[in-house]
Amino acid sequence: MAAPRSNMTQLEKEDLERDAAFKKALHGKTGEGRQGFVAMMGKDHAAQKEAVDEYFKHWDNKASAVETEETRKARRDEYATLTRHYYNLATDLYEYGWGQSFHFSRFSKGEPFKQAIARHEHYLALKMNIQEGQRVLDVGCGVGGPAREIVKFTGCNTVGLNNNDYQIERATQYAKREGLDHKLSFTKGDFMQMPYPDNSFDAVYAIEATVHAPSLEGIYSEIFRVLKPGGVFGVYEWLMTDKYNNDDAHHREIRLGIEQGDGISNMEKIDVALDAMKAAGFKLEVNEDMADRPDELPWYWPLSGDLRYMQSIWDFPTLVRMTHVGRGLVHRFVGALEMIKFAPKGTQKTADSLALAADCLVAGGKEKLFTPMYLMVGRKPAKA
Repeated sequence: MAAPRSNMTQLEKEDLERDAAFKKALHGKTGEGRQGFVAMMGKDHAAQKEAVDEYFKHWDNKASAVETEETRKARRDEYATLTRHYYNLATDLYEYGWGQSFHFSRFSKGEPFKQAIARHEHYLALKMNIQEGQRVLDVGCGVGGPAREIVKFTGCNTVGLNNNDYQIERATQYAKREGLDHKLSFTKGDFMQMPYPDNSFDAVYAIEATVHAPSLEGIYSEIFRVLKPGGVFGVYEWLMTDKYNNDDAHHREIRLGIEQGDGISNMEKIDVALDAMKAAGFKLEVNEDMADRPDELPWYWPLSGDLRYMQSIWDFPTLVRMTHVGRGLVHRFVGALEMIKFAPKGTQKTADSLALAADCLVAGGKEKLFTPMYLMVGRKPAKA
């Protein structure tokens, strides 16, 4: 079990100051206004190169065929830096191509894309029974899309935890813009060492975020610590399924492509996650692979670029960007902007990495090797 947090050390203070300075150098004031593609073009070129080099050192020249436990351990050891730089590079591309809720969802016939995304968030809040006025923690909150939706849906008071200063700045601006800043705030911190006392929250949730942790037992134990006795934890977890075989080169290539393109140090299988919840101390109330339901529209269809599945004309601008043609146009356009030094060097490499991840996610979904929505709801016992 994770120990209670002590006062912040001098090293931690220095890390916070370092990260804030890097955010300012890389993004300037783009977090306060511009978003998506326009914000991406406004990054500082030298800082962008540093972020690209720091992130891709974990992947370049490390093919799945020669992957070793040492390379995976190196990624786990540097999970915080890896994740922070990943979102320094990818956040603007996510907002441009997907929206402000960085997760997948199930889809129903006739249901527009954004409505499906919101329903997925509502469903988690429902299964957790989040109530008005409760103090809730969003672990790995991104730019706050799910937090804003769940605050509006339930009336709870939410704190978003994030280790990326740029995303916190954007999330804070969006909350103010929607008049939710009285019920929604954001904290900079490492979710493996949360800056909160024991027994701080009535509920904690994570939507496709704890996959970035180097250890599921470690992150779930830290969540257990900050939950009040009787509190509930709900998560949509990214996991490899029981069909995944790490000795199969094709399976390994899919996993590594997902990890590289999505900033993941170490993805686990379903049984590891279930064992981690129990080891952390939770009484498991719900566990189900939501991606395994017999839906007519698969969760991965927007990434597949198959417009036959499009449910609303309003989805077209978002979904056309996900087609191979759309991604190819972005690749060439960004490449041309890099050549004339308008776009920061490494923007094309980042976009290509996300495109690789998209292809691997689709392959993993079609072959039932991967799920982005393994739902677990666990409760902290009311008494020890």
